[in-house]
Amino acid sequence: MKRACRAAALSLVGVLVAPPGAAQNLTVDTSGAGRLIDEALNRSQVMLNLQYLSDAIGPRLTGSPAARAANDWTMRKFQEYGLAAHLEEWNFGGRWERGPLWVRMTAPRTHDVIAASWAWAPGTSGRTIRGPVVRIDGSTPDSLAANLRAVRGAFVMLRPPAFVWNNDGPPMTAADSARQREYFRGAFAPFQSADSAARARLQQFQTDVPFLLRNAGALATLLDGGKEQTLLTMSGSPNRVLPLPQIVVAHEEYAMFDRLLRLGITPQLEASITNRMTLDSVPQWNTVAELRGTEHPGEVVIVGAHLDSWDLGTGASDNGTGSMATLETARVIAQSGLKPRRTIRFILFTGEEQGLIGSRKYAEAHAAEMDSIQAVIVLDNGVGAITGQALQGRQDLEGLWRQILVPVARLGADSVVNRNKGGTDHLSFLPHGVPAFNFNQLERGYGHTHHSQSDTYDKAIEQDLQQASAVMAVSAYALANLPDLIARGPKQPATPVVAQVPSDSVVNNRKGR
Repeated sequence: MKRACRAAALSLVGVLVAPPGAAQNLTVDTSGAGRLIDEALNRSQVMLNLQYLSDAIGPRLTGSPAARAANDWTMRKFQEYGLAAHLEEWNFGGRWERGPLWVRMTAPRTHDVIAASWAWAPGTSGRTIRGPVVRIDGSTPDSLAANLRAVRGAFVMLRPPAFVWNNDGPPMTAADSARQREYFRGAFAPFQSADSAARARLQQFQTDVPFLLRNAGALATLLDGGKEQTLLTMSGSPNRVLPLPQIVVAHEEYAMFDRLLRLGITPQLEASITNRMTLDSVPQWNTVAELRGTEHPGEVVIVGAHLDSWDLGTGASDNGTGSMATLETARVIAQSGLKPRRTIRFILFTGEEQGLIGSRKYAEAHAAEMDSIQAVIVLDNGVGAITGQALQGRQDLEGLWRQILVPVARLGADSVVNRNKGGTDHLSFLPHGVPAFNFNQLERGYGHTHHSQSDTYDKAIEQDLQQASAVMAVSAYALANLPDLIARGPKQPATPVVAQVPSDSVVNNRKGR
């Protein structure tokens, strides 16, 4: 696109859209990359900032005072580094606060169970609940209906134990791999094989299941933590508030309950859970900062990560590392003295862990600006160094990304792969046609720390975060200085942020109570 036509083109509906398979010929200016790399590697502040965020502010559950403290602190840090910064408000579905919990097996022997409450689930209303463990098939409406009588007064397991391999034992055999594939196939097959109407019915059924269990008199549901070494996995959202306690137990505990049941021995549990929850909408904030472009300030490169976290650990790897690398990228570019031609905007989103809510709200509020966003790049894969870029279906941009990564190839960021990545904030921009990407990273134990109590500062690796900051700075600056805007991707209606609403029949029918 010629520069003289840029303003006129952006004012029209027909912005440049990439035809399938057609590569856009854009020349990357990598001059200045050396200064950015030098600043990131030799004068880094990323570990100091990560330590403060993780240890002093701590876990940052969306809706909590700590999340707001992190917003305020990051805004001040951006300003300290010379950027204009502010907080941008959006509405969140309600606060949830974790309270004390204990779970104990009382038969066939006494044993303290490693467990935590699922988020946006209630507690036990100040009482201790007691009952047997039952495991039923609740995968379909028919199978659940056939087993509902068994759940009254019980702790309910709805699934078999997760496939968790003992990495301290022998390597997996072909038969073990087949069992693993079968487990995951069984977990996801109903959705993968369903058409859109059937998928909608399945989703509604899954929303209704906790209400059906409550109505039948279940005490609580039990979830498998799904990790080794008694690590737990946490999630939950105000968009799916649960009507009865849901307890995540360590995989070792869940598997033991299942083995006992198969021996004909019924475990007996007692539990006390104290949570606080408000369902009224509350304001939350994204931290937004920018370096204004010198030639095309209305065109924007977004560099982002989510600032919120789960609360079992301190949110260091998910996603303190990504958010502090974003903050460090801003510092590196600002203090290098380089001036980008386009504006580079840095956004630390909240509400990501509850369904990308903060970034979806941002994209919704800025929908009119989407055709002037050059690209979105985010980091959200743990503590590891960046290995390269996933193209997110934009194979036409393979050559562009290979050029962008040339200056950082010596740092190990030289891979460009045709891969779609899910589960983080770049997804919120794709429906608007914005080229949006999530860098690939070394795993560095992310399967252990992800959403678990092991997500703490000591897992961070200084050299990896310095490298990631360098790669992000070089990439952001190169994207800001391209001769033209990158062609838009396909557009589709953005999915609105709405709560999952149970069927009226299950909300109003509480015969089991």
